[in-house]
Amino acid sequence: MAEEKTTREELVRYEPQRIEEKWFARFEADPKLYAAEPSTSKRKKYYVLEMLPYPSGALHMGHVRNYSIGDALARHMWMRGYNVLHPMGWDAFGLPAENAAIKAKVHPRQWTLSNIAHMKSQMKRLGYAYDWAKEVATCLPEYYRWNQWFFLRMYERGLAYRKKSRVNWCPECATVLANEQVVGGCCWRHETTPVEQRELEQWFLRTTNYAEELNAELEKLQGWPEKVRTMQRNWIGRSEGAYVNFQLAAPAGKRDDQISVFTTRIDTIYGATAVVLAPGHPLVEHLVGDDPELVGKVTELVAQQRKAKESGDLGAVEKRAVPTGKFAINPFNREKVPIWVANYVVMDYGTGAIMSVPAHDERDHEFAKKYGLEIRIVVLPRRMGDVPDADSGDSDVLPYTGEDSLLINSGEWNEMSCREGQQKMAEFAEENGFGKKAVTYRLKDWGISRQRYWGTPIPMLYCEKCGIVPVPEKDLPVVLPDNVEITLEGGSPLARVSEWVNTKCPKCGGNARRETDTMDTFVDSSWYFYRYTDPKLADRPLDTATIGYWFPIDQYIGGVEHAILHLIYSRFWTKVMRDMGIVKNDEPAARLFTQGMVIKGGAKMSKSLGNVVSPDDMIAKYGADATRLYTLFAAPPDRDLDWQDMGVEGVSRFLSRAYRFVTRHANAAAGAIPGQLSPEARALQRKLHQTIKRVSDDFAARWHFNTSISAIMELVNDLYAAEETIASGKVPAALVREINRNLVLLLAPLAPYVAHELWETLGETSSLLRDNWPKYDPALAKEDEIEIAVQVNGKLRSRLSVAADATEDQVRTRALADERVKAALDGKQIVKAIVVPGKLVNVVVK
Repeated sequence: MAEEKTTREELVRYEPQRIEEKWFARFEADPKLYAAEPSTSKRKKYYVLEMLPYPSGALHMGHVRNYSIGDALARHMWMRGYNVLHPMGWDAFGLPAENAAIKAKVHPRQWTLSNIAHMKSQMKRLGYAYDWAKEVATCLPEYYRWNQWFFLRMYERGLAYRKKSRVNWCPECATVLANEQVVGGCCWRHETTPVEQRELEQWFLRTTNYAEELNAELEKLQGWPEKVRTMQRNWIGRSEGAYVNFQLAAPAGKRDDQISVFTTRIDTIYGATAVVLAPGHPLVEHLVGDDPELVGKVTELVAQQRKAKESGDLGAVEKRAVPTGKFAINPFNREKVPIWVANYVVMDYGTGAIMSVPAHDERDHEFAKKYGLEIRIVVLPRRMGDVPDADSGDSDVLPYTGEDSLLINSGEWNEMSCREGQQKMAEFAEENGFGKKAVTYRLKDWGISRQRYWGTPIPMLYCEKCGIVPVPEKDLPVVLPDNVEITLEGGSPLARVSEWVNTKCPKCGGNARRETDTMDTFVDSSWYFYRYTDPKLADRPLDTATIGYWFPIDQYIGGVEHAILHLIYSRFWTKVMRDMGIVKNDEPAARLFTQGMVIKGGAKMSKSLGNVVSPDDMIAKYGADATRLYTLFAAPPDRDLDWQDMGVEGVSRFLSRAYRFVTRHANAAAGAIPGQLSPEARALQRKLHQTIKRVSDDFAARWHFNTSISAIMELVNDLYAAEETIASGKVPAALVREINRNLVLLLAPLAPYVAHELWETLGETSSLLRDNWPKYDPALAKEDEIEIAVQVNGKLRSRLSVAADATEDQVRTRALADERVKAALDGKQIVKAIVVPGKLVNVVVK
């Protein structure tokens, strides 16, 4: 018997490499297998998309987790009858290609395209259901010509402009960074390289024109994680307040004779005891004049502020300031207040000037205490007994920043509520010509100029006669030259390619020079998902009708690290295209999912840490199905996954068990399932329908694929436990057939290779990818009996098995009749017996 069992097991041995190689070849032979139907389809559409990768050379497990989530969802939606669009492409411009060119002496294009080919082969081997006919690579002229086209359209609309600006400079990248690309004072790519400040002529896109809409429409994105919406809301930084002009007490020459401040608390203006300027404020040079001591001190403030910015913690900088010896006049009470320059005031917020109200602002209070400025209370603290002496300012109540109170020491505005004061005092300032209501934003315009080679050339010319001239649309794309020497010195490498730089002006025919900066690579990824719908379109970037069918994206999947950069830029780009009449949707994606990281040894997988796990190694050892299934099983998809190689082995054993069971019982005959089943057969039928429900619910809502896979594992365990019962004939063959068929359907989105093999083993001839997702029957999923816990005064005394449809009175009666419960009640008076349906009975006694 032992020999017979061993032989039987060997006959149905799970061999993932053999199975996956077989089906890989079949998938490859059908290029339209994963193709979406045209936009004229009558099916309901479903556009599922994972964020496109940078082709760094090889996939890592973070990629595998991201793509396995999206692939499972795409396959599930196909099985539910949707017209599914599931494309993939490459965010192919960027700095690493230039670094490789320097280190390996290989052209960025060659390096990039070679990496794309390798990563694409990895994706195919993992069995991802991508329609490769939709593939885009942003480094190819047929794609980036449309980056240039959009830039020209934005230039025409006044959304693209050039100005000299203080910019963020990464010395290691040797290029400019957008504000969003500075993280903790360092480059987002080089996390330990402090960012410097430089003055350069740059091209910008007017993201601020859409600041209000970008902020307001976050409320519509209910399918996005609240964490992401909060991060965007904070970055946009909407502030309601007022501009107020403080006249200089002693105007000089042709300089401005007033300082404009922005404040959200105009109601506290009677408490202003100084005006404080940022070190970079344009009036500072005028105010310090030729005083070498003052100039030196302001220079120190500039250095302190720069250092604090580079450390990424400007808010924690020690407050340091310099008095200019000049004064400004408060327009409300006509008092002269001193003008200071301080390192904690920045040009990035408001006007770069603030009114200092020490009694009602934490930073101003710290500043005033340090330099001995007057602290004047103008808002009544809510606890009347806590009002401190107006001259001391030493009470623990200060600074009092609340707004749910009344104004004091504020002239005609006394006893008015703070909120009413904010409205009426702003109106008063506007009526009298020294201020106005305003809304400001932390969000700044997007600086897109980069002093690199491997990016989209900015399609602008500089003519000796005509000035700045756009490249005519007929001359697009402006193609990157091949003969370029790439270094990290001397600005853009393009500037040294004279035959490319020097050209003729399309207006006058005279000599002109091309713009040698290239576009920020986030331009490429701001609209790529639109191009997927028709990537071969030659005469325009998008087809409006096709976009109208597919957009918004139904489900977008990627890392939370893109919450600020990519996701704000792509929202901005969508709104610009809408206003151009190219698209009709307001937002690119209806739903967003941010998956957790893959970590090993307590740290995020990283080449520098030496803890990267290659999917190729896992595939070679356990197969693609086990590798991708483990990334779904090891943790809920929104949580970090702590990688364990042994976990993949465990998942492989599960797949082997499922494979052996289905294969052994593949010949079970189809037919009608009898209405009356043995208890053993009924238990298996119930478990099947419960499993279908659990997996279906997970796909429909929370995406806890780990619990879905656990449910399928439990079903397989029950099937193994019932082997002898099945062999004895107590389980009808038709039911075994139904269980096998549905088990394979449940596995299909999660482990497609083995599922296809088992589908064929069962003799099924329909396309597994397009077969119907199984449906559960609530009546069959319902338990015949349930277990009820019985407590006496909260302490467990017994457990009962009762009919699933038993009434509360029946459950209560059964509980009170139980011998162990009766023993616990002996000599006690029952106060009440509380029934929690389906769970417990709690008897309260005294």
